[in-house]
Amino acid sequence: MARIVVDPVTRIEGHLMIEVEVDGGKVQSAKSSGTLFRGIELILRGHDPRDAQEFVQRICGVCPVGHATAAAFALDDAFDIQPPKNGRILRNLIFGSNFIQSHILHFYHLAALDYVKAPDNIMPLAPRYEGDYRLPKDINDAAVNHYLQALEMRKKAHEMLAIFGGRAPAPRAIVPGGVTEVVDAEKILNFKYRLAELTDFIDNVYVPDVLAIADVYNDWFEIGSGCGNFLAYGAFPQDDQGSMFMPAGTYIDGQEGDFDVSMITEEVKYSWYKDDIDKNPMEAVVTPDHEKKDAYSWMKAPRYNGKVVEVGPLARMWVAKDSTIRSFGKKAFSVMGRHAARALELQKLVHAMNDWVMELEPGKPTCTPHELPKTATGVGLTDAPRGALGHWLKIEAGRIDKYNCVVPTTWNAGPRDEKDQPGPIEQALIGAPVADPDNPIELVRIVRSFDPCLACAVHVITPNRNMGTFRVY
Repeated sequence: MARIVVDPVTRIEGHLMIEVEVDGGKVQSAKSSGTLFRGIELILRGHDPRDAQEFVQRICGVCPVGHATAAAFALDDAFDIQPPKNGRILRNLIFGSNFIQSHILHFYHLAALDYVKAPDNIMPLAPRYEGDYRLPKDINDAAVNHYLQALEMRKKAHEMLAIFGGRAPAPRAIVPGGVTEVVDAEKILNFKYRLAELTDFIDNVYVPDVLAIADVYNDWFEIGSGCGNFLAYGAFPQDDQGSMFMPAGTYIDGQEGDFDVSMITEEVKYSWYKDDIDKNPMEAVVTPDHEKKDAYSWMKAPRYNGKVVEVGPLARMWVAKDSTIRSFGKKAFSVMGRHAARALELQKLVHAMNDWVMELEPGKPTCTPHELPKTATGVGLTDAPRGALGHWLKIEAGRIDKYNCVVPTTWNAGPRDEKDQPGPIEQALIGAPVADPDNPIELVRIVRSFDPCLACAVHVITPNRNMGTFRVY
């Protein structure tokens, strides 16, 4: 039995190690290990609650807006306020701009080089692995050019975000009660101009590229199925009554269900934390324990009613009963299903954003006045680009007493739980083919289809513990 360690996985954000055992050309067991401790929730304790949306954006430079949004929702809940119409729409437009750059980044600059063979003389695009580049030359050449074009498109998305967010990344405008930015006609026109360019790129370049690659690599609709259970919190509120552009819901054991926040727990049997942690995110305070026996990850193991669930674009599109994704049937539960869902989701979002920006009312309020409560609790739930994101907040004596974030990649890349159930990425790896243990492209394709927010540089450890080090891009 061959043991393969990819540590860390490249072309994702953050630090992720994958360890698998391969026998008979297939993965028999898998471990997904987050190798960097995240202590920002501990840092937040004792701070003014109104600082939360600023602190939590430092969790991730790629998706800070998701954390700002979840924090603002948690503070709105704790303060018992709602943003005015303009504030709600501006939050959606700022968040949507981040979705655009994130999805484009994932496909072109993180995942595409698993399928698109770049010219050997362009070192930043040089592929790490060889042997499975099948695209016809015209499609491949176009995708290489689109890789470069996508850099400019991401810049446009950042510019668009900064119009209403103040800057990108880490916008300053999102606050409890709404947004600090004011609305005027010039800003609306500047936003719409960039949105039109991005919509054209997504409609005529991004979606066709993803579908072309999916057609050539259609065997990857059979690989990386994962747990087959899905969870979505919902995102982009459309009114004050809870209607969402991306609906909340579950799909577990083949059954559709309503989402219930009380079903969320976090387990730490195989995580480097003391076992006495409360499983309720509202009460949990972690104590690191890097010497803990059998633990292998800094990530916890979130569960929904004890079930392993996948989050992200595929989960959202399946929960929303998108006709195209549902038409794939269970083949959607796959590497290519995730790529297709992400592209088609973004296409829907950009067209909706064009309607939202036209609903803004120049001169009208963008933020609801509020007072800081001495004691309160709040929960902020949204769906970020990579999936279900929740922030839990407890205020005592006007200060943050407890704060916890359950992030998308913790759901997807977390370790086994108390029942020894593997996490979603671990389940997606088990059973996957590995043709060459020294060239395990199958493993990283599966991992990258989830777009985990974790990594950089690759090491492969053979069963005799010899380590090979490779230059990777």
